[in-house]
Amino acid sequence: MPKRPPTGFNVRRAQQQRIDWDNPQPQPTAQAAATPKSRPVGEVARHIRTQLKADPELNDVWIEGEVRSFNRSGAGHYYFDLADAEQGGRSDAALSCAFFRRENRGMAVEQGDQVLVHGSADIYLPRGSLQIIVDDLRPIGEGVLQAEFERLFRNLNAEGLFNPERKRPLPSYPRRIGVVTSPSGAVWHDIQQVLTRRWPLTSLILSPCLTQGAGAAESIAEAIQRLNPLTVDEPDVIIVARGGGSPEDLWAYNEEAVARAIFASDVPVISAVGHETDVTIADHVADRRAPTPSAAAEIAVPDRAEEAARVAGLRQAADQQIDGRIVNLSQRTSLNRERLDRAAPHPPTMRIELNRRSRDLDQAIERQLALLRAHHSAAVSRLSALNPLATLERGYAIVSDETGQVVTAAADLSRQQTISIQFADGNVAAQTTSRARPAEEGPHAR
Repeated sequence: MPKRPPTGFNVRRAQQQRIDWDNPQPQPTAQAAATPKSRPVGEVARHIRTQLKADPELNDVWIEGEVRSFNRSGAGHYYFDLADAEQGGRSDAALSCAFFRRENRGMAVEQGDQVLVHGSADIYLPRGSLQIIVDDLRPIGEGVLQAEFERLFRNLNAEGLFNPERKRPLPSYPRRIGVVTSPSGAVWHDIQQVLTRRWPLTSLILSPCLTQGAGAAESIAEAIQRLNPLTVDEPDVIIVARGGGSPEDLWAYNEEAVARAIFASDVPVISAVGHETDVTIADHVADRRAPTPSAAAEIAVPDRAEEAARVAGLRQAADQQIDGRIVNLSQRTSLNRERLDRAAPHPPTMRIELNRRSRDLDQAIERQLALLRAHHSAAVSRLSALNPLATLERGYAIVSDETGQVVTAAADLSRQQTISIQFADGNVAAQTTSRARPAEEGPHAR
């Protein structure tokens, strides 16, 4: 009896294997004999993952939906499905989501919440399941723009772009001011008027740009960069300005390109975007925020009327200080004059004292001269007694040899030696005729 043909899945298997149910042994075919080329599961899964990562639409995506199957792990990670609203009792589609602790920071998420998530698509390799790696989650009511604003704010703040210590002071008296705005808008006209009224010594440099719409962020960033070459003509301060508008109109000033251009500027930047209630990313990065473009112009330069009043006040203070110094010096001079008058002696008394001291000085001089005359006479007498000429006048003579040396002994002379004899009234040359003979000793020698 032939076997009963299979049904359902077994029919398909039988067709693939070409089983003859009357003869159950499968008959190999040429197609079955060839082994198809296969790949490991991991290789296929990683290839799919690579394709997902290469798609920019899936790596920076905002998704709106309802939280389903929410689970909070013991490590603080959130796992849930993000599904569309139910239609006819079932969801149209759902995506698995992973919101890790370092990103969720314990924020409140509940089953059934309508949320807006930001993240990137990925493949969880151990299960081969598609999931969205969430890095930001916002309730639906806050809107996509607000969520994107806060995400970028958080990232740039973590990089230090908003640090107060990096903000630079504005110059007190800028010579040139660069303005980044639309040349056709009212902002450029308002800034010109304010600067002309407050401080006309400052010149303006317009760096035109788009202020809204497609490409506005890149245009603003380029306009800031144009004002930053290191030349002698670069501005001392830059005003990035735009008038009021809706959040969508002002959105270009919340773009990362504008924030980084302001951060990289070598010149201090004043951000003046929208009205006082409008706060943008550019306001947080700039060195100074102004509530309006006109207020930015007022912040950038001093008021000439206020400066004139300040200079007048300084001049008055200087005059008062100089007058005070003059009065003080005058008083001190008068006081010193009075002290000198009190210390100076009476003129008649001074004259009597001067005459007395003059007489004492004359007498002292006379006594000193008399003493010097006496000493002089004594010295003259002593010199006269010791003068050899006085001895010569008494009949003595001085004998000298040829060299001028005085001969003091007869034995020092030889026969026929020329000598010089000095008398009181002159010299005589002579010659010895014999050598000296010894003198007879004793008073009675012959």
